[in-house]
Amino acid sequence: MQTNFTEAQLQDPAVATSNRILRSCVHCGFCTATCPTYQVLGDELDSPRGRIYLIKDMLENERVPDAKTVKHIDRCLSCLACMTTCPSGVHYMHLVDHARAYIEKHYRRPWHDRALRWTLARILPHPGRFRLALIAARMGRPFRRLVPDARLRAMLDMAPAHIPPVSRNDDPQTFPARPPRRRRVALMTGCAQRALNTDINDATIRLLRRLGCEVVVARGAGCCGALTHHMGQEEAAHSSAARNIRAWTDEIEGDGLDAIVINTSGCGTTVKDYGHMFRTTDLAEPAARVAGLARDVSELLAELMAEAKVEVPNLARSDIAGTDAVKGGDEGGGPIRVAYHAACSLQHGQQIKDHPKALLKAAGFEVTEPADSHLCCGSAGTYNLLQPEIAGQLKTRKIRTLEARAPDVIAAGNIGCMMQIASGSGVPVVHTVELLDWVTGGPRPRALTPS
Repeated sequence: MQTNFTEAQLQDPAVATSNRILRSCVHCGFCTATCPTYQVLGDELDSPRGRIYLIKDMLENERVPDAKTVKHIDRCLSCLACMTTCPSGVHYMHLVDHARAYIEKHYRRPWHDRALRWTLARILPHPGRFRLALIAARMGRPFRRLVPDARLRAMLDMAPAHIPPVSRNDDPQTFPARPPRRRRVALMTGCAQRALNTDINDATIRLLRRLGCEVVVARGAGCCGALTHHMGQEEAAHSSAARNIRAWTDEIEGDGLDAIVINTSGCGTTVKDYGHMFRTTDLAEPAARVAGLARDVSELLAELMAEAKVEVPNLARSDIAGTDAVKGGDEGGGPIRVAYHAACSLQHGQQIKDHPKALLKAAGFEVTEPADSHLCCGSAGTYNLLQPEIAGQLKTRKIRTLEARAPDVIAAGNIGCMMQIASGSGVPVVHTVELLDWVTGGPRPRALTPS
């Protein structure tokens, strides 16, 4: 694609990066075939190629974004399926991130949009505040029909039936490894996940310790910055990220770290991009070091379980209370069938596709994938709250394809996807690490245990 940025414009590192990305696009349109919003809406401007044209025009002309441009950029999930598909290697993620930051600086949204985004940015990254908001949402749910804004109704719907108590495992501390010690790792405990589902971090800690990891929850680490980053709020996102970089750097320079383990794939995609985010700042070197140590939990588990030569029991469907096999009166034989949902941030953002499935298969589960597994479930951080109609259509499609595999359980590696799918499916939804923890000596996942 030909671009016409001036030399003065190209002095801005963000513009220079976007210029390189735009020039790599050859207009081929392969991205339209795998773009979820284009599949749903059928509008060229709701495809990556269409959005690229809008972004180019906006940035080159340094114009105040208009409502049309903002609408189509807002509708982007940042699922990054286009990056997996693109034969030219267009780094759409950095381009749309720049566009969102530009919009945030130069476009004045309607007051209700500003209020909603302000609220989300000040609640979701803070577990304590988010927990209180979930409690309030549960109390407000009986009045849902009186709420005029679909986005506010979506926020009420987000509250789970059970809000878990605070897990003290998320406090700063060090968990010793079960001998022999193989690694010293930091676990990113995150933000929203700590309010929505404390079992995931608990299971991760148990599993990593069992496999020989000393697990550190670093003092000062918290939200990765992704939630505000994808709303274009650069200052808030970078502030969160900088706190993590400093906290983990203290551990690296102290007793050392072999990895920074992340069990929420949306966070993992962002942390692995810290080097780019801070490339022009004083934190450039430590940010790049942190990004280089960041590992999705499935990446590390693939190494550890191979090293430890873990033996697993032969679990059968009868080990899950309430499966169709047990209800139907048969013996519930055969392996537990797991429908694996590949989170976009894992398969497209981090290009990790095989580790979770291979781990589940090695653990004795029968693993199946839905049709069109590359398409997003509609969660996408705050997307299901800001764009509930489109997110709802994607959720319905994803659940239909998952349930078509007749699974006993659905597994995923991202809390947002888990909440999105569980809100519309009767099949239990768990994190991949919960299943792996179970088969290696941990408790049966709560979702598979009768209440």
